[in-house]
Amino acid sequence: MTQQPVHLRQSDDKVDWPDTLARLDKLLRIKTTPIGMKLFETVEEMEAIARIRRPKDIHTADQIVSMASRLNWTVGITGDDLVGAQCASVLGLGGQDDEWYSGKHMAGVWFETVEDSALHQAAMDLVPNGRYQAMAVSPLSSGRLDPPDICLVYATPGQMIILINGLQWTGYKKLEWGCVGESSCADSWGRALATGEPSVSLPCFAERRYGAVNDDELLIALKPGHLAQAVAGMEALSRNGLRYPIPPYGIQSDARAGLGVSYS
Repeated sequence: MTQQPVHLRQSDDKVDWPDTLARLDKLLRIKTTPIGMKLFETVEEMEAIARIRRPKDIHTADQIVSMASRLNWTVGITGDDLVGAQCASVLGLGGQDDEWYSGKHMAGVWFETVEDSALHQAAMDLVPNGRYQAMAVSPLSSGRLDPPDICLVYATPGQMIILINGLQWTGYKKLEWGCVGESSCADSWGRALATGEPSVSLPCFAERRYGAVNDDELLIALKPGHLAQAVAGMEALSRNGLRYPIPPYGIQSDARAGLGVSYS
């Protein structure tokens, strides 16, 4: 059966960012800056963004994302700014040729055989090459990407499940994701950009080593309207007493009193 997109109650281009981010902070106490990501068909469009920084060195895409989420910078890149085809391929800014799909560069590093490496490459969610020449990231609070294609929110597992619960409050859908392992940015921003679906990932070795992602952080990539929907849903859950932080009830206590608050 074909999965239907998550129902949106709020249009992607009508998010009140100051209000939405203040509510998100109150609900989840997010430590890392929520950011937006946007693809551009021309380099000139990207470079026209107010106060945008262009890297002088070669970076991974993880580093560029973290310049926005950890340093609060607005940064724009092309495929030439990235260290290799692996990062560029996820964003549709290069790679994706036969050599890249062969996986030879990952054989013996992340996978035992070339065949395993090729299977990994084929499993990744990618933005197709050809349409976009540049990408930019910026804190959502800056309003410089108007609107972003997707939002990126780093959160602990406890925060993440409450955010997902909020997203499922209205227009319920079972949310399903995969894990490609290394290059798991394909599971987050790659999948969200390619499909428009909310996408959670376990940040990979490279994201943690080069992007400074913390040990206890997960990443969700989702459209602006989905984030606004999740905030509204979390507020509804909070009114029901289902909120973050989740206080431990006690593993030896009688559960009926606690459950009785929510269920008859």
